[in-house]
Amino acid sequence: MSQPLTTNQFGSIKKVNLADQIYVLEIDHQYCSAKVSLYAGQVLAWQPTDQKPVFWLSEVSQYQTGKAIRGGIPLCWPWFGAHHNDPQNNAGNHGFARQNNWQLESSEVTKHGVTLVLSWQGSNMHELFPIACQLKQTLTFGETFSQQLEMTNLTDVPIDYTAALHSYFQVSNPQQVTIPELSTLNFDDKLTSENRSPEVFINGVGPVDRVYHDLAKQSQTMQIKDSQWQRTIEITSDNCQQWVFWNPGKQGAENMSDVHESGENEFVCLEAANTKPQNLAANSSVVIGQTIKVF
Repeated sequence: MSQPLTTNQFGSIKKVNLADQIYVLEIDHQYCSAKVSLYAGQVLAWQPTDQKPVFWLSEVSQYQTGKAIRGGIPLCWPWFGAHHNDPQNNAGNHGFARQNNWQLESSEVTKHGVTLVLSWQGSNMHELFPIACQLKQTLTFGETFSQQLEMTNLTDVPIDYTAALHSYFQVSNPQQVTIPELSTLNFDDKLTSENRSPEVFINGVGPVDRVYHDLAKQSQTMQIKDSQWQRTIEITSDNCQQWVFWNPGKQGAENMSDVHESGENEFVCLEAANTKPQNLAANSSVVIGQTIKVF
């Protein structure tokens, strides 16, 4: 079942019932096509005209309330990985923003692209985050893509958060991928628990799980260079201090029920992130974001 929301000479937006309580906004524009799930407030797809898809989405993603969707750009909020005050990881990874339904506040189709504003609001969602809060996402799809995530503390007490824009980028094969800017940064190897000095980034073959530190904001722009597809995906982060690079590798992917066969050979994750606790002051807002283009 689909419901047209906006249609004009430049493009259209329609709301599609994908599964029980899972609704997707499908965008068809003169410069691109895209999909966004209202469940999780999650970008699922963006494909500029005459380009291959930019984001990878598993063919066996679980579109089910309470489950995360594998692919696109899941939102890791209000914590990335395990919560910094939960050493046993009893609360699980990546917080609750990606497992709640969001509202479409506004949508606009213009000559240059489509802009969506999504929001979610809740209170006392978890004992590790016992406040009232609001998230607002502004997504713009066209020849380029931009994502802004505004986080608002609606209470009179400050709290810490961590976050990541967990982008799955579709590539010809991780073997064919280089990201030159990562070679200049210190990183934490999460597989070996080592803190490492800069070393040459050879390719994206997993298993690999690294947090690269960009505290001086010297490398806000990263380029995923795909030699086989002869394309570059350029990501510029906003107000983020780390880059997370991840690919599960063959064995890791085989242990994930929501990654289709050999799916690990089709993507790399490069995430604009704040993996160290950031203060969200009382009655205040903070914005992080990213802008992506392909050439």
